[in-house]
Amino acid sequence: MVSKTVVFRRVSGKPVIRPSDALHGDYNGARMALFSGTKLGPYEIQSPLGAGGMGEVYRARDTRLERTVAIKVLPARLADRPELRQRLEREARTISQLSNSYICTLFDVGRQDETDYLVMEYVEGETLERRLEKGPLPPEQVFRFGVQIAEALSAAHRKGIVHRDLKPSNIMLTTAGVKLLDFGLAKFAAQPAPVSVVLSEMATAAKSITEDGIILGTFQYMAPEQLEGHEADARTDIFALGVVLYEMATGKRAFSGRTRASLIASILSSEPQPITALQPLTPPGLESLLKTCLKKDPEERWQNAHDLQLRLKEIAEQRPSTPVPGQHFSRLWLWKATVGALTLAVLALGTHDLFRAPRKLPKASFSVSAPDKSTFSSIGRDAGPAAVSPDGSKIAFAAVVADGRKLLFVRELDSLTAQPLSGSEGASYPFWSPDSHFLGFFADGRLKRVEATGGPVQVLCDAPLGRGGAWSRDGVIVFAPDAYVGLYQVSASGGEVTQATNFQVPTDYSHRWPQFLPDGDHFLYLAFSTVLNPERGYPIYLGSLRSHDRKYLLRSSSEAMYASGYLLFTNERTLMAVPFDADKMRTSGEPFPIAEQVHSYPNTASAVYSVSDTTLAYQAGSSPAISELVWFDQIGKRLVSLGKAGDYEDPRISPDGRRIAVDRFDPLSGAVNIWVYSADQKNAARFTFSSSFDHNPVWAPDGNRIAFDTNRNGPADIYIKPVSGMGNEEPLLQSGYPKSPTDWSPDGRFLLFQQLDPQTKYDVWVLPLEGERKPAPLVHGNRNDMDGQFSPDGRWVAYSSDESGKWEVYVTAFAGSSGKWQVSTSGGTQPRWKRDGKQLFFLAPDRKLMAADVELGSGFQVAPPRPLFETR
Repeated sequence: MVSKTVVFRRVSGKPVIRPSDALHGDYNGARMALFSGTKLGPYEIQSPLGAGGMGEVYRARDTRLERTVAIKVLPARLADRPELRQRLEREARTISQLSNSYICTLFDVGRQDETDYLVMEYVEGETLERRLEKGPLPPEQVFRFGVQIAEALSAAHRKGIVHRDLKPSNIMLTTAGVKLLDFGLAKFAAQPAPVSVVLSEMATAAKSITEDGIILGTFQYMAPEQLEGHEADARTDIFALGVVLYEMATGKRAFSGRTRASLIASILSSEPQPITALQPLTPPGLESLLKTCLKKDPEERWQNAHDLQLRLKEIAEQRPSTPVPGQHFSRLWLWKATVGALTLAVLALGTHDLFRAPRKLPKASFSVSAPDKSTFSSIGRDAGPAAVSPDGSKIAFAAVVADGRKLLFVRELDSLTAQPLSGSEGASYPFWSPDSHFLGFFADGRLKRVEATGGPVQVLCDAPLGRGGAWSRDGVIVFAPDAYVGLYQVSASGGEVTQATNFQVPTDYSHRWPQFLPDGDHFLYLAFSTVLNPERGYPIYLGSLRSHDRKYLLRSSSEAMYASGYLLFTNERTLMAVPFDADKMRTSGEPFPIAEQVHSYPNTASAVYSVSDTTLAYQAGSSPAISELVWFDQIGKRLVSLGKAGDYEDPRISPDGRRIAVDRFDPLSGAVNIWVYSADQKNAARFTFSSSFDHNPVWAPDGNRIAFDTNRNGPADIYIKPVSGMGNEEPLLQSGYPKSPTDWSPDGRFLLFQQLDPQTKYDVWVLPLEGERKPAPLVHGNRNDMDGQFSPDGRWVAYSSDESGKWEVYVTAFAGSSGKWQVSTSGGTQPRWKRDGKQLFFLAPDRKLMAADVELGSGFQVAPPRPLFETR
């Protein structure tokens, strides 16, 4: 992201220079001619997206249809070149004839003030080029995306259109699949191609896309006939697709050269390295398919994209589910299970067989389903993913039962049923004692333990928002008590809590998912950073109970675990293993895949897998949507949903009731940003454009601004931004403590926020928005107080607290009087006032939406709460 630059716009032939607003997207640093607010017909420019050799692309708003679009313009410096105007017109004519879900749609064309422009579908996602910076794609994605690209090319070829510039930067990856972009070099197959290419010109060409008469396309992905200046046809695109698929599967370029001339010579005369030499588990059918794609003679290639698409589907469906031995995998029995989204796959082996008996058949492989009338609670902010006991005989997990409660279950692997543990309501992130007799878990803002066979639950210490724990052989538990702190340690019997890790660099803001190594002193953990780099994952460190020093080991998309001389970690949704010397505390050799499509929740950097020396369990299949935005009436009748299902949190309705602001996680970038949806479903717009985590939007009472927290510069500071999108984001409150806004006073003078202090836990604070803006605590103590909400008249504040030992909803006076009232009677969180001030809503522990009638006269009066409907 570029925060400020200088851009140029021509007005009456004169250049005007001004600082731009924050620039986002795949902006490449070039000076671009249009700034935010510029109008092209009914389209209002919002921000630059990128610039290429012959076009600039902007994010814009269609003011007629209230939708976001992408606008491609010919820069003013090139507008007097008729051949480039013709190319832009050709792109418009080409795209207008194409209708396919995997091709970017053309909406409109126009010309204003000598500026030619195309209006296209705005595609949210990342380019394949950027994704490939992380390495090869999992095989499932190679096939899925390959089929979609082939379908898009087939649709174009049926219209007689050849793309001629297929490459990773022209392929967008979205949550719905691929989008093929940039038909600027496309041509109709019946038209002759320009022929005047010589190697000397190629070797010195300065651009990948140049004028007619020179090379058309990008060298790395061009077919031999293009390089020799011959006519391009559909088989030219098939060669390019073969090169792209090769790179997707291996992470390496199919052809290479130190100079452009040597690169061209390589494409014309050499063959790529066999895929199986780079990826030994590559299905033989894919190797053969790509060899045919990359034939030098077009007559020997696949003759059309449709046949290629069908063959890709066949290979994907025929992929073996049995082990495929290879030189890099000789020490591992590879096992693949096809399991549904609500099933745990379990592989039980003899001692050390998982990694040390390459051709020994597994003693047992089976799936574990959720108990009857319940569903696994495997992913989410308070999930309870499966945990295998150290002796490999049992598995623990959280599941939501019929009445809405979330309970811990334990299943012996030689049994067909799982037993619920009484007193484990609300449990998340279970972990085992070394002897496999006890379980630790988080619930009600506390770290707890219970016998695996059932019995009384013991509270060990506070943990407001637990993010994983580990139990050492010496009876010490290392755990993450919250999402914004380091790791702490406590005796497995309870007692004093002390720090186990420190933030050693300014960008650290969370340590989580500890896992002990066999020596009982060293442990693994994952570090969250304000420098979000989802392409490379998060750093996994080695910590010690004896010292706060740490050692970097590797990067992972989620937690890392140890078993039988190997570290397990994830690369996106692929479970990987790498040899690890537990004595020297270092890795050796190359990582290799164990399982694909493992369920994960990137928002918390966690994945659903667990391992012991004898047992591996993981949950796989298509990732389900975490949530959706739905309107309900007050009796629980579902009315209508907003947008597509996805990963949403913290929805807030605007004061006029016409818009909803909500957090939305992007699985492609790994970031969380705030979006604004219209209540009538007609529009959705991204509001923040951070590459980090933006959470908890709060509307100003006039509806013109939104406050939110972000970790871009530290542990969750509070920022404010105009809803119009005009102007910069302004830091409102920055400090060393994690914090998030919860409500804005009706008169606009105060902002409520919650702040985590290691000494007093979560407290409710108030920030004056006038004068010195000096924050002060409103509700605090040695307990957790959260979710502060102003009453509509601004005189009262509702909040949730665990001061009684469980979460309840309370109301306190804000100003001018004193007093405190308990609203909930059997637990409650997330209070919200009805707009007329006559009711207070909150969530019960079983996720029922509750309502309590209140009177806001000279004092505060509340009636017993009543249930409205289930929210699950």
